Amino acid sequence: MQRLKDSEATRISLSSSSISQNLIGLLDLHDYADKLFQLPTIQQAFAQECSDKCVDVLLEGSLALLDICSTAQDCLLQSKESIHMVHSVIRRKGADTEFTVEGGKYLASRKKMKKAIRKALGNLKGKKSDLMVSSSNNDNEALSILGMLKEAEAVTVRSLESLLLFVSHSKGQSKQNRWSIISKLMQPDRINCDSQEDTNEFVKMDTTLQSVVSHKPLYVENFHSHVENLEICIEDLEVAVEHLSRKLIKARVSLLNIFSH
Repeated sequence: MQRLKDSEATRISLSSSSISQNLIGLLDLHDYADKLFQLPTIQQAFAQECSDKCVDVLLEGSLALLDICSTAQDCLLQSKESIHMVHSVIRRKGADTEFTVEGGKYLASRKKMKKAIRKALGNLKGKKSDLMVSSSNNDNEALSILGMLKEAEAVTVRSLESLLLFVSHSKGQSKQNRWSIISKLMQPDRINCDSQEDTNEFVKMDTTLQSVVSHKPLYVENFHSHVENLEICIEDLEVAVEHLSRKLIKARVSLLNIFSH
């Protein structure tokens, strides 16, 4: 958990590599959380000291994380299907008009997706406030552990929020971009490296297709490169989110087993 917090504090900007690393860290975090739930002393403390309210807090929190994962999975799947349609058209010769149409459909689906993500991010704001309140009480062992679990939940929420921001290229990144500029001014020797690391595969594809729809020349080789990079990016993120979802389900089952006895 501390490693993930340190990563948040030192991250210059959102990139597919930084988000993938965070998701891998979350897998470790929730794997340890589930191992914690298997300890007899922890099970006993939860069963004896946790009130019904504490139980509800934990179970509602785990369900909320699964909902966020589901939103991320839906967005990634939709992106993969849309870009696949565009890619299949560009492979066919003499399909310029069809390609323009499919490019327009892709951008329309992106617009719809961004709206759904903005709604999900709006729901997360209230969720983060609840997390700060819930983790403040640690009068006994069970509540102390509850506080740590809520802290882990908060880290997970922030990481999934970063994923959604990256996919939508939301204006929520503006604060991080400002810090990125400041950091680069302080460390000019890293500008070239960082500018490559900060590229967003979704943004590149949006920009390319917007040019196509506007009837500007398309450099096919560059387009193929953008498509391949985006497909790899989506696949990596999909796999990581799927594994995280499974970890969260396993942890939720462990909690339900504890409180059912």
